[in-house]
Amino acid sequence: MKIVPVILSGGVGSRLWPLSREYFAKQCLPLVDKEYSLLQQTVLRTLSLEVADPVVVCNEDHRFLVAQQLQSIGVKKSTILLESKGRNTAPAITLAAFEVLRDQSDDTLMLVLPADHVIRDLAAFEACIKQAVDLAKEGALVTFGVEPTRPETGYGYIRAGERFSVMEFVEKPNLEKAQFYLDSGEYLWNSGMFLFRAKAFLDELVAHRDDIFQAVSLAYQQRSEDLDFVRIDADLFAQCPAESIDFAVMEPTKKAKVVPYVGDWSDIGAWDALYDYADKDADNNVLLGDVMAEGSVNCLIRSESRLIAAVGVQDLVIVETADAVLVIDKNNAQNVKQVVKRIKAEGREEHMYHTTVHRPWGTYQIVDAGERHKVKRIIVKPGEKLSVQMHHHRAEHWVVVSGTAKVQIGDREISLTENESTYIPVGVVHALENPGTVPLELIEVQSGSYLGEDDIVRFSDYYGR
Repeated sequence: MKIVPVILSGGVGSRLWPLSREYFAKQCLPLVDKEYSLLQQTVLRTLSLEVADPVVVCNEDHRFLVAQQLQSIGVKKSTILLESKGRNTAPAITLAAFEVLRDQSDDTLMLVLPADHVIRDLAAFEACIKQAVDLAKEGALVTFGVEPTRPETGYGYIRAGERFSVMEFVEKPNLEKAQFYLDSGEYLWNSGMFLFRAKAFLDELVAHRDDIFQAVSLAYQQRSEDLDFVRIDADLFAQCPAESIDFAVMEPTKKAKVVPYVGDWSDIGAWDALYDYADKDADNNVLLGDVMAEGSVNCLIRSESRLIAAVGVQDLVIVETADAVLVIDKNNAQNVKQVVKRIKAEGREEHMYHTTVHRPWGTYQIVDAGERHKVKRIIVKPGEKLSVQMHHHRAEHWVVVSGTAKVQIGDREISLTENESTYIPVGVVHALENPGTVPLELIEVQSGSYLGEDDIVRFSDYYGR
């Protein structure tokens, strides 16, 4: 029986700020592995199961980053479903079920995996999948419960009965209840991972939340393919109720089963979870990057671009990026999202982008910015091209550092190489392309009355933006 991995790669990048951002969510970060992001690790752990090509459901704003990360680990035939607006897990999984049934038989199984989980015990994980397959073949909707190791208040729980039966779903408890659940031995952490037939899931959705089924069905009927992506009708999908799969299907259904997973697992939901999961030094610190800690204990300190020196502190999370520094009591890690809300409310951009921004054609890094100027370091991948565009409020100076640039300025086309430069006046249509076989690096100096990224009028764009 064929298994299709369905990877849920949503999120707004708030709980692990400042490392995660709206346009660079945590699942795309190498948080626990120097080489692979959480998303890449999730896909890679399915390969030993002899599964079909994955279906990834992601935010439209993350589409090029997700596609690039999949390609870099050798996944060439994935299907990337784009959500213009996140509507929680039930609509996302429903979209994936429609997509699976479009190309597969009714017997096809969906292995639903959030993209931000960490599982190191692959043997135990694979054993759980094999147990779940036998149950799903019989029509069960299987969820995976993790054997708890502590009285965790950040997870929901499942009370498990005999023969994989589900007795009760429980919301996130207080500490006293969490301790009771741990001591009883009857409760498992609700992992948010599932295995079932696509058709069996849709049948139960119709029975319990037909409104979600109908709304997603209408949006999916307008399905279209755009480059490597599958788009649905954004307006129709936005009208779909936002609901979790637990509330919509798993709690009311009579077909739920739970398979226990006994092994290493974390969803890295916040900085304290990352601290708990990571390896620690003799002072119980997690030190990442250029960090010096003297007389400090029980801290997570992460440097991305400069030296952090921490002296005589304890129980802190300190995270530095090029444009922001977070200092928070480790016990208040869940409250980072309040800072992100304030940043957004004050019209700032630190919740959206890093100083290095990824685009389908390459990257740009903001080197300096003032009231009427901005300096960027731009890298264009070989063979890639930026959109044909124009700006109403800013002029641009380009200086090539390395590589070759093919530049369109109005009706004129020129070629620039190392140490050569050009000027783009305000209001002039222009384009930039790398025709070479090595990356093109250039410095862009913007000047003008308004320097926002939304001052772009695109006339044509290969990436459909």
